[in-house]
Amino acid sequence: MTSEERDRIKALEREVKELRRANEILKLASAFFAQAELDRKLKS
Repeated sequence: MTSEERDRIKALEREVKELRRANEILKLASAFFAQAELDRKLKS
């Protein structure tokens, strides 16, 4: 494997890690806002 290929793999691994972290944040935010909407509807 060339050094260019290794660098590309490392960059892709970093990107995957960042995207997984962002996805987890979005899942948590989605759950938070869904619960807030349910709470709001129950109070109405």
